[in-house]
Amino acid sequence: MVAGKNRLPGVRGLGRPSARWNSRRPGSDRVTIYFRLSSGAGYRLIGAVPQRPIPLPLPSALFRVAAAAILLVSGNAVCAVPAKPETLAGKVMCGYQGWFATPADSGKGWRHYGFGPAGQCHIDLWPDVTGFPQSELHETPLKFADGAPAKVFSSANPETVARHFEWMRDYGIDGVFLQRFGTELRSPGGRAHPDRVLENVRRAAETAGRSWCVMYDLSGLRAGEIESVVMQDWKRLRNEAKITASPAYQRHRGKPVVAVWGIGFNDGRDYTVDECGELVRFLHDNPEFGGQTVMVGVPWGWRTLDRDASSDPKLHQALDRADIISPWAVGRYHDDASASRMISATQPGDLTWCKERGKEFMPVVFPGFSWTNLMRSRGKDTPLDQIPRRGGKFLWHQARERLNGGAGMLYVAMFDEMDEGTAIFKTAAKVPTGTRGFVTEPGLPSDHYLWLTGMIARSLREGKPLPADLPSRR
Repeated sequence: MVAGKNRLPGVRGLGRPSARWNSRRPGSDRVTIYFRLSSGAGYRLIGAVPQRPIPLPLPSALFRVAAAAILLVSGNAVCAVPAKPETLAGKVMCGYQGWFATPADSGKGWRHYGFGPAGQCHIDLWPDVTGFPQSELHETPLKFADGAPAKVFSSANPETVARHFEWMRDYGIDGVFLQRFGTELRSPGGRAHPDRVLENVRRAAETAGRSWCVMYDLSGLRAGEIESVVMQDWKRLRNEAKITASPAYQRHRGKPVVAVWGIGFNDGRDYTVDECGELVRFLHDNPEFGGQTVMVGVPWGWRTLDRDASSDPKLHQALDRADIISPWAVGRYHDDASASRMISATQPGDLTWCKERGKEFMPVVFPGFSWTNLMRSRGKDTPLDQIPRRGGKFLWHQARERLNGGAGMLYVAMFDEMDEGTAIFKTAAKVPTGTRGFVTEPGLPSDHYLWLTGMIARSLREGKPLPADLPSRR
């Protein structure tokens, strides 16, 4: 198998294969066939096949060709190719929140789950925990219609984070921007969970062959805290945790990548555009702690200084030392027509602006949006499934517009964001009762958006345009 190519190589190029059921997923109908090339590189071909024993041993050559051909031709296979952390070019990266925790491990209650009285919760998607061992499960106050307790995972558990990265590997998703929220970094107690998750992500990425890097979210910081909190945290991560020494840490243009999200929004933030510029210069140029490729998460109207962006022209000065521009898209449009209209109106100019200044462009796409339960906890009513997923058509349409319009890298928001209903990881159709409800798509397998994101990533790697229609999955 040639990396990422949906074609069958000659038998001579394939090493001895093996096939096994995924023993960690009881009842799974998925089989992983491992090949090793003569060069020593390992590739995995993952597909859904009937749950019955594979008649082994078969003649080696026959097995190699037949097993790969069955999976590839069936349309059920994805190719899990090794991630290359040397560049973001041709990559599909996901945001990874890693912020879910339970009373047993957080000391702060149901962190981001928000379980409370009378069925209260903060999430609009329910995680599919089928096959998780009891060591990864936590019983919640919610119950299913049959009275069975509803259970969830914790991001503090390294086994669960490892499982998530195995999913990324198996579906061909390159890696993650690990979200690191400035408001949690003010004290050692606040940093405890983010630090724990960071170590989980580091180990999981290295083991699964995925890439990762830090993305600071500045939301909620007060004036002066970019220097006193974020810069000091980066010094700790560089000096003490030595995160950029991780072999899986994402690099680009020969340097480690660090992203900063929340620069230039006009939603009343306390910190200033000037402070943001200082942070970008610190990460890029500081003699001791700089030397990074800096990606900035900016508003949709960043270039024209309108819509959701500050009108202050100093915003462009703040972006002067940034290397990659990534405009936020979640909630900026709500269907295919508005996505096409807004992307076609901005992406050509955004790409030109970046090219003229030696910068790169990484647009954001998202599968849908819903935050009914979260808003209910804040005393507000919003509709469930506010921006419908439509079985993946909405995500696919955005990716098609972006990639066919010239984008060379893509940020999928998010891998595990259940609060706002943007997660692409496995979510369940069977959900608990007693809340305002959850977004479900009963006709789809729980891994549908993992598979679809992997198909987008494969098209980007291969340099092929995305067709108008979703790929078939039989």
